[in-house]
Amino acid sequence: MTDRGPALQVDGGRQLRASLKRAGLDVTDLKAAHRAVAEDVARESRPEAPVGDGGPHPGQLRDTTRASGTQSAAIVRAGSAAVPYAGPIHWGWPNRHIDAQPWLADTAERREPVWSDTYLHAIETIIDTIEGVPTP
Repeated sequence: MTDRGPALQVDGGRQLRASLKRAGLDVTDLKAAHRAVAEDVARESRPEAPVGDGGPHPGQLRDTTRASGTQSAAIVRAGSAAVPYAGPIHWGWPNRHIDAQPWLADTAERREPVWSDTYLHAIETIIDTIEGVPTP
């Protein structure tokens, strides 16, 4: 999919990672939460992926949807070298009369209550870990 930056962004993530570092915690503590969020959105978005107009390989966008989590982001991607049209299908391409079908972004927005709970739990766990650590 064409990289146009995050479709959804959580405010304060950079400050949280800086606070974790100052508290002596590894910023990878959020990596598992990011991966869990991405896996949830990827799983829930697959049935929503456009299947085309009955071409020779329906379901390719669905089948190339994958998730990953980094220290700073939950990432859901679709497409591949063999399926290079995921970005134009998702975001649209007005010059080619292709309307946007943002199934990944729509799913992420719809799943916000689930992924916000995932992040809240991860952050509460981190806070419980650093309680009692003196502030520098």
